[in-house]
Amino acid sequence: MKDYSAEKVRNVCLLGHGGSGKTTLAEAMLYLTGATDRFGSVADGNTVMDFDSEEIKRKISISTSLAPVEWKGIKINVIDTPGYFDFAGEMLEGLSVADGAAILVGAKDGLQVGTEKAWEAVEQKKIPRMFVISKLDEEHSDFAKVFNQLKDQFGKSVVALQMPLIEGGKITGIIDVPRMKAVTLNGKDIQEKDIPDSLKAEVESYREGILEAVAETSEELMDKYFSGEPFTDEEVSQGIKQGVKSGDIAPVLCTSAVQKLGIHLFLDSVMKLIPAHCEKEKIIARNAANNEPVELKTDDSETLAVRVFKTIVDPFVGKISFIKVVSGSLSADSTVYNPKKDRTEKIGNLFIMKGKQQINVSRLACGDIGAVAKLTVTGTNDTLCTREKPVILEEVQFPEPMLGMAVIPKAKGDEDKISNGLQRLLEEDPTFRMEVNNETKQTLIYGIGDQHLDVIVSKLKNKFKVDVDLVTPKVPYRETIRKKVRVEGKHKKQSGGHGQFGVVVIEFEPGETEDLTFEEKIFGGAVPKQYFPAVEKGLRESMQKGVLAGYPVVNLKATLVDGKYHEVDSSEMAFKIAANLAYKEGMKQANPVLLEPIYHVEVFVPDSYMGDIIGDLNKRRGRVLGMHPHGHGIQQVIAEVPLAEMFRYATDLRSLTQGRGSFTMRFERYEEAPPQVAEKVIAQAAKEQAEEE
Repeated sequence: MKDYSAEKVRNVCLLGHGGSGKTTLAEAMLYLTGATDRFGSVADGNTVMDFDSEEIKRKISISTSLAPVEWKGIKINVIDTPGYFDFAGEMLEGLSVADGAAILVGAKDGLQVGTEKAWEAVEQKKIPRMFVISKLDEEHSDFAKVFNQLKDQFGKSVVALQMPLIEGGKITGIIDVPRMKAVTLNGKDIQEKDIPDSLKAEVESYREGILEAVAETSEELMDKYFSGEPFTDEEVSQGIKQGVKSGDIAPVLCTSAVQKLGIHLFLDSVMKLIPAHCEKEKIIARNAANNEPVELKTDDSETLAVRVFKTIVDPFVGKISFIKVVSGSLSADSTVYNPKKDRTEKIGNLFIMKGKQQINVSRLACGDIGAVAKLTVTGTNDTLCTREKPVILEEVQFPEPMLGMAVIPKAKGDEDKISNGLQRLLEEDPTFRMEVNNETKQTLIYGIGDQHLDVIVSKLKNKFKVDVDLVTPKVPYRETIRKKVRVEGKHKKQSGGHGQFGVVVIEFEPGETEDLTFEEKIFGGAVPKQYFPAVEKGLRESMQKGVLAGYPVVNLKATLVDGKYHEVDSSEMAFKIAANLAYKEGMKQANPVLLEPIYHVEVFVPDSYMGDIIGDLNKRRGRVLGMHPHGHGIQQVIAEVPLAEMFRYATDLRSLTQGRGSFTMRFERYEEAPPQVAEKVIAQAAKEQAEEE
């Protein structure tokens, strides 16, 4: 592939609900531009974009993938993103380097949640967008119905630049609405013909919508429109381009990728309507030294700034970093600086990706997308630049993974393999999180949803040769007491030589802090001072295990009030054991109770789901504390819910809201568990102890 200058590069991101035809459209673009010599199929598992073994097995896109196509002297970087919610992080990675987006909507399925999510993401990034009504060859497809859905949902900015030519109940071509021409395909050759009379009225109505939208792009055109003066073809073309660039026009195109219809027109639209990265006046970064804003020009002459937007880690190939040159240009065999890590990195071979294929290039112009292998410390969301002008580009804000499961190895001795594999997977997936809970002795992994975690487990097996099961994590309960008691702990042991002797009398009562509050009120030297630390140490060690279910004890105050010692047989160990004996007896007498962790939960859902959400939170023993409007028809529900009831909430919320809801949660406090909950936990603990014995 030849070297393309900045103004000849377009970066378009394919978005949409899972199954809307993004990968098939990419495949058609590759085939019709000569980038591939065969038309791959998702069903057959031989597409350029879905090359990962997990994607082939599941027949869905899991990762964002790239491929360049050459079209009429322009290089178009096609960014194919997953449509399923579990892989939203991948979609955000792809969108972070796009200069325009094509949101695909199936002609049969119509507007779906993924369509809304894609629109929201594009709106947030404020980049040009277009809709592509896809799969027009499928039975029961309905262009007009889907177009009206889009217009109703997203407003008057939605205008139809194309509509399908239907003859004999089947799509035979695409109607170019601004030009009032029908376009058909014979092999790879485009043919034009007049619009059938039966469709002219419908086409005219769509064209009127275009003219209205164009009129609003400038005062001059608005005056011309209201005076009844017709627009020239150039005015219409420029008006559409300006409207798309500003976000005031979201054009609707249509395709049947399987029949290769509409692909040429789509490529033309990307070329004409999606602006090059260098058309942006400037990019705002931060000075790495003082965090002050820095303006960067989007051309080759500017100082270098490169965004690392995605990382692939392969046990055999090593690490591949996907990059976009945001300012300046990047050459192979150069040295760059990572200000976040304060390290230099060597750029060896520079290449562009066509699916999994690496194509070597000598440089990447401003705005272009490529990849580099074997960077030492650089990860996703890092910036590469020069040491002379260190800058940090805005980072992608990834969704917080909220579905947590515990990892259990199927084979003993695989713990190190698991840890190594998970660490490698963490490098390539910013929406994946791992932690080791020292209290429960479990390795926990967190993902966006069930499918996300299932893929993680599959990758562990296939890439790192380790088999694991996922189980519900243990809840880190606590124990405490509710009344004051006074008990004696006596340790006396006689053996040959010195014996062991220590007696303590301790008052136990609820404490004000989570940690142990230890005091002594010894009179007359009943227990010498040198043994006080041993008593406290004995109590602290004992508190690691409560008497109900073996959970750590909190909010305990212990006062040493009396005791006995022996000049010869007493020792620190004897008093430590005596303290432990007093603890065990005291805890039993002091009305011990089980405490469960309570989490502060904030749920964000559309108005229409409020009743279901509140009902569900109540079923989870939650307390709803308040509801507040969050803008754009979204309500914020604030509640407190026991952790034990929240492990499956990420999945359940998605089901309740058809994927439209989201939530955050954080630890709030511990409070006494209801009797029926405590009984179950205590019974389960007793069962596990019996099995161990």
